[in-house]
Amino acid sequence: MNWKAQIATTLGLCGIFGALADEPRLKSPAEFDATYARLAKTNEPGSDSRRLKQLFELDWQYQLNESPETATYVGQSVGSRRWSDVSRGTIDRHRRELQRPLSVLKTIDRSALSNEERLQLDLFQRSVQEGVEASRFHDEWMTLNQLGGIQQDLPQVLQLMQTSKTSHFDDRVARLEAAGTLADQTIALLREGLANGVTPPQVTLRDVPKQVSALITSDPKDSALFRSFRDLPSSLPAAEAEEIRARALAAITNQVFPKLRELEKFLSTEYVPGARTNIACTSLPDGQAWYARRVRRYTTTDLTPQQIHEIGMSEVRRIRAEMESIRKKTGFQGDLPAFFVHLRTNPDFFYTRSSELLAGYRDVAKRADEQLPRLFGKLPRLPYGVAPVPSYSERSQTTAYYQPGAGAFGRPGTFFANTYQLNSRPKWEMEALTLHEAVPGHHLQIALAQELEGVPEFQKHSETTAFVEGWGLYSESLGEEMGFYQDPYSKFGQLTYEMWRSIRLVVDTGMHALGWSREQAIQFFKDNAGKSEHDIVVEVDRYIVWPGQALAYKIGQLKIRELRALATAELGSKFDLRAFHDELLSRGAVPLDILEARMKEWIARRKAASLGS
Repeated sequence: MNWKAQIATTLGLCGIFGALADEPRLKSPAEFDATYARLAKTNEPGSDSRRLKQLFELDWQYQLNESPETATYVGQSVGSRRWSDVSRGTIDRHRRELQRPLSVLKTIDRSALSNEERLQLDLFQRSVQEGVEASRFHDEWMTLNQLGGIQQDLPQVLQLMQTSKTSHFDDRVARLEAAGTLADQTIALLREGLANGVTPPQVTLRDVPKQVSALITSDPKDSALFRSFRDLPSSLPAAEAEEIRARALAAITNQVFPKLRELEKFLSTEYVPGARTNIACTSLPDGQAWYARRVRRYTTTDLTPQQIHEIGMSEVRRIRAEMESIRKKTGFQGDLPAFFVHLRTNPDFFYTRSSELLAGYRDVAKRADEQLPRLFGKLPRLPYGVAPVPSYSERSQTTAYYQPGAGAFGRPGTFFANTYQLNSRPKWEMEALTLHEAVPGHHLQIALAQELEGVPEFQKHSETTAFVEGWGLYSESLGEEMGFYQDPYSKFGQLTYEMWRSIRLVVDTGMHALGWSREQAIQFFKDNAGKSEHDIVVEVDRYIVWPGQALAYKIGQLKIRELRALATAELGSKFDLRAFHDELLSRGAVPLDILEARMKEWIARRKAASLGS
């Protein structure tokens, strides 16, 4: 009997778990309440391990139930005809429900668990407690900005949905028909934020109304909302395909477009003009505590903003010295600031066609794939591809990003490269960027985590930023071992990207905790990196609306490098880089303190084994 059946038999939970193998039905809050309560009360001797697994599964199903977009994202079908309910009543209910898993954890005897189960308990408990801490702040009032929100979620989620059955396209149409409610709820939340002085800064919202209006086309067939209906599977009968397209066009025209026009008008006439003008997170109500919590969450450390600022300044000085050395190797006659200008403006460094840029990225990715067995003993099964950033968001979107795949859907991972304004996308950054976003960076790490066996679902999909982005930045440094950066300009590109992440430590803490202006942050960036001005402005605005997130990259990379140096020193000739990488990635994305403790235990075991042999 499998453990899901044991749960149902022992606790009478068929209503919660009975359909997990197929397409789980939606469940009511009362059902979840009752099941959490049963788990907390059912604490007979020897049940701790079993109940911990039940809690993980129950809470995962609750998360998918309440966020159907997340379900689509990870390859599940829960709630695929709807959007998250972001009404005030539901948001308040979610805050109350945060205590339920903690009440179950209190009844579980940690000493009765295996080492792996203790790790899982620690990861889960920390995630829940972070949610409790975050609930004191109103992030939902800033649910929309230039990097995300309904204007990007609508087309993106539709594109990620399953396509193997006619019913999957029925689900797509139903989601389109439900989008009006999401728009209404979004406007209501943003109005609450306005009334309470909690909005993104006005300067960062300048392109958001245009992002919304970009979805509203004179011919609905040209809208990004219709994109996922254009090429329906050939297995669909022609008559059914045409009916689905007709229903989609009707929903877009009659239901979605009118609501998006309301949203665009609200943003243009009310929200953007009324948004706050101060850029600092600390300018928000309870802002100092808000920023401090975000710093702790994203770095998984107790470092203060001032300490992080100083680490950043130190790294900027170190990398700048390396940049000077590379500049001399190129034979460039001017100083470093002049070299930056040269890198930003010389047309030889840029493609003139988007197709050439994408082909260049695909070439780098192919060469990287060939080198992976030298550095890793275990590789993911899931493939990945390279695609352009969607046109409706490219102007305000960053240089590139990775979108995880979903094996359950047969959906590969995707490295999205920005093709907007090609004269801001230099060739010399392409190797480092590909290694970060694709392999051995995000795709390899995230796909391996998704393919872990014998671990709870939440662990497979952990988004611990310090680990995920720290690994991405560390992966850039593996380029030399993989045969990249042979050209001094490409090596300078790698240094530019490491400098970029170090600058983040300085300007994020500078703007949000130390009184820096937006202009001061942009100038510091220009003075220390060769990135284009457009890229720099987009990046600084990203840090403004996403306080603390940008700190995770460099802090995570420094910890991984520190652990590699420790393993190299302790193991000497017995150090195996492939084994080190495999162990590092073997539990998914974990907080840095847990990673450090686990890797030190691994080093000690390897050292003892080598001495014993």
